[in-house]
Amino acid sequence: MELLYSVCVGVLVSCGVFLILRARSFPIVLGLTMLSYAVNLFLFASGRLTINKAAILSANDQYADPLPQALVLTAIVIGFAMTAFSVILSIRARADLGNDYVNQQTNNKIGVKK
Repeated sequence: MELLYSVCVGVLVSCGVFLILRARSFPIVLGLTMLSYAVNLFLFASGRLTINKAAILSANDQYADPLPQALVLTAIVIGFAMTAFSVILSIRARADLGNDYVNQQTNNKIGVKK
């Protein structure tokens, strides 16, 4: 089970890196999202999955570690904000430049009229 979990995290990371290296903005947004999912799974796995154990301290001596759960919850919120910002930034770049290539160089300078 741990091997399958680690392979899934590795596949998400490799697909995310592959998409980030594309020249268009939409695959970059998808790649960043996949990387954030991989980090969430990695953080969740760092707390060691426990079955039938309390999530908070109780009279029982065995409990689940709450720190990875809090980190994943924070990472989900930050990932959502990052994705929203990336989408808005790519839409703005598409409107200003006319296409969605990331590394496009323009010849007209700011403040120079043709």
